[in-house]
Amino acid sequence: MPLNETHNPQLRSWVESANVPGSDFPIQNLPFGVFRMPGNPHLFRVGVAIGDQMVDITAAEAGGVFNGAGALAQAGAQACCRPNLNPFMALGAQAWSALRMALSQALREESPQQATLQASLLPQAGAEFAVPAHIGDYTDFYTSVHHASNIGKLLRPDNPLLPNYKWIPIGYHGRSSSIGVSGQAVRRPVSQIMRPGAIEPVMAPSARMDYELEVGIFMGPGNTLGDPVPLTQAEQHVFGLCLFNDWSARDVQGWEYQPLGPFLSKNFASTVSPWVVTLEALAPFREPWTRAAGDPQPLPYLDSAELRENGAINIELEVYIQSDTMRKEGLPEHRLSHSNFRDAYWSVSQMVTHHAANGCNLQAGDLLGSGTQSGPTEEEAGSLMELSKGGKQPLTLPSGETRTFLADGDTVIFRGACCAPGFVRIGFGEVRGTLLPAHPMR
Repeated sequence: MPLNETHNPQLRSWVESANVPGSDFPIQNLPFGVFRMPGNPHLFRVGVAIGDQMVDITAAEAGGVFNGAGALAQAGAQACCRPNLNPFMALGAQAWSALRMALSQALREESPQQATLQASLLPQAGAEFAVPAHIGDYTDFYTSVHHASNIGKLLRPDNPLLPNYKWIPIGYHGRSSSIGVSGQAVRRPVSQIMRPGAIEPVMAPSARMDYELEVGIFMGPGNTLGDPVPLTQAEQHVFGLCLFNDWSARDVQGWEYQPLGPFLSKNFASTVSPWVVTLEALAPFREPWTRAAGDPQPLPYLDSAELRENGAINIELEVYIQSDTMRKEGLPEHRLSHSNFRDAYWSVSQMVTHHAANGCNLQAGDLLGSGTQSGPTEEEAGSLMELSKGGKQPLTLPSGETRTFLADGDTVIFRGACCAPGFVRIGFGEVRGTLLPAHPMR
């Protein structure tokens, strides 16, 4: 995605909250989501975040905001007059860019469309958000070599990193029906567990509940069944990115994951942030993608000059926790770790290309998870499994409580933002979820 006038750091909006330093949603961002207002009988609608407000695209289209913006922008706006983003995602990059340009121009200071568009603004506070798209299929990858190595050392000390890891973007097909939006209440799962030292498993609530700090990738136009997606075209099929918490039951996972990988340890819940940041908005934050000289270099179908030049994306990621006790005592959220998506071993384009290498037909609204994003240092671990060394080193919270894994009532919050010299910081908002007690055993 090339830079254009929407990335100009000098742009300011007539929506004053968008101009506040540190805002996640300045005019240079304009992410898409799906919402409805309390008490509103209408279906969910597509919105675009600007400061602490959002543009109701259906209302803006009805008000004629996009008249004269060009056929592509009008087609994009009309596709957004639906209860999810799938029709808009299916249109492709030219329509996405045209609508984003029209919104950028309408939201700028001294825009002649201010009076018309202002009637379509709604506050984000108090809105009810939904998963931005109907997710037909969900695939979770494993793109952080640091996370893979850390987990491997805990599970397989003599062979932490499996030999295929540096050759192939590893992934597994997950469950889309249990994916919820930020604010999701997650019930502690009950499943079969083999406890340490036991000779047979038991059916019990998971005692080792964890989060996984991930980036979600929403797909745009799909490919025809049987047709692969070349690496140089892969990002034309990607609509945008969000924050993603892939909740995990580690004790369930340890018992079930061989030989076919995760099952009940993962399919009970995953949570996405409500706003999807487009690849175009992320253009200023691209960085070279590198592979250490001593590591295997990608096979030709997963390599290109363009990938090497700007295949990585600089997204700063943070994990926070607030226990039930902390909330009652008025203590703020406590940061557990931070990392950066640019450290991923495999890029967004490589994930897409490998997924479709056998002709698998991706579709608009499909979701790819990046896998847990951990960095090279201990404080950059993207899961409690890593931070607590498999439960052997408890973490102390500001309330004096300790954690090796999550307790009932814990709220986990992810935040993400992009910063680069000469450009305006843009954010992803947040994704949060709270762990509830397991249902009573029958």
